[in-house]
Amino acid sequence: MDFATPEVARRKRRRRFLSGGAAFVVVLLVTVGLSQLEPAAPGVERATLWIDTVKEGPMLRQVRGLGSLVPEDIRWIPATTAGRVERIVLRPGTPVEPADIILELSNPALEQELESEVLRLQAAEAAAANLRVQLDQERLQREVDVASIAAEHEKAVLVAEANAQLARQELVSAMIVKQSALDAQQLATRLELARKQLDGLRDSLDSRQAVQQADIEMARALVRLKQQQVDDLRVRAGVHGVLQVVPVDVGQQVTPGTNLARVANPSRLKAEIRVPETQARDVQVGQPALIDTHNGEVAGVVNRIDPSVQNGTVTVDVTLDGELPRGARPDLSVDGTIELERLDRVVYVGRPAFGQEESLVGLFKLQANGEARRVQVRLGRSSVNTVEVLSGLTPGDQVVLSDMSQWDEFDRVRLR
Repeated sequence: MDFATPEVARRKRRRRFLSGGAAFVVVLLVTVGLSQLEPAAPGVERATLWIDTVKEGPMLRQVRGLGSLVPEDIRWIPATTAGRVERIVLRPGTPVEPADIILELSNPALEQELESEVLRLQAAEAAAANLRVQLDQERLQREVDVASIAAEHEKAVLVAEANAQLARQELVSAMIVKQSALDAQQLATRLELARKQLDGLRDSLDSRQAVQQADIEMARALVRLKQQQVDDLRVRAGVHGVLQVVPVDVGQQVTPGTNLARVANPSRLKAEIRVPETQARDVQVGQPALIDTHNGEVAGVVNRIDPSVQNGTVTVDVTLDGELPRGARPDLSVDGTIELERLDRVVYVGRPAFGQEESLVGLFKLQANGEARRVQVRLGRSSVNTVEVLSGLTPGDQVVLSDMSQWDEFDRVRLR
């Protein structure tokens, strides 16, 4: 029979301990190694991606917006009086001259007011004529009185002279001489006062006639006003151009100030471009622009920037310098490109699907092993299709510009 010795038992325990320790170390090493391995990169079809190469050189900064052509010379024709639309003579699109009638209004009350003002003017003129007759009679009567006093004065002077001669011959008394001289002096005073009264009467007659004439002029002004209002019931174009809009219908009642028609000069058009507010901060008056009418392009210059923002856009007016392409007309939809500045030596790349200027974005950069790895790229100034690269990329690098949001949890993808 074999008996186990203590030494043999110790050796068996040592072997078991060493075997377990070795197995634990192997498992630990395998676990650490596997933890260091990167997760498998997902595959992406290269043909479905937009890939661009980073370049260095001049970059043209531009902004683009949609808009339409609008006339530079627009005349809205408002209603000057209340009325009812009786007849629309011309329709939009018709060339018009200043005297052409666009539509006709009716207002019986206004026509009645015109007749009343005409009758009031006639009454004022008749009253003025009657006043002139009366004033002439008063003036003639006063002139007759002056002439009578003048005749009596002359007669008294002759009597006084005759009495003076007779007195020298002692044929009449001194009392008679004094009496005749006093009569002549009194008549001279009366004549002077009568002439002053006549002059005062003439001034009074002129004033009374001026008052009456003012009434006549007021009545004439009211007649002219009512006549103009009646004439305005026949709405005329007033300018050379093309009738664009007639925003009223037959039978519609309009009030003063209501726009009845719009006439524009189609030969002078400008472009109104709506630029996104985030890109409009660098737009300045005087910058060159190019307007695409979808039937040709025409150059222009920015001449006005709307200070307000509407629906996330800023309206920019562009004056057109060149000849308009065929088919250019008001309200035609156009595309506008405004040149902001030219940058001489910058590193730039195509504008990524997601990435605003002056921001930090993650882009997938192509590697030599056929993978694309995410890198952090700082963007600078942007244009319509390109953006400046401040850091993270160098000229010659290829990056994916497509929308890669579905692979946000991966830092690398495999291109197939």
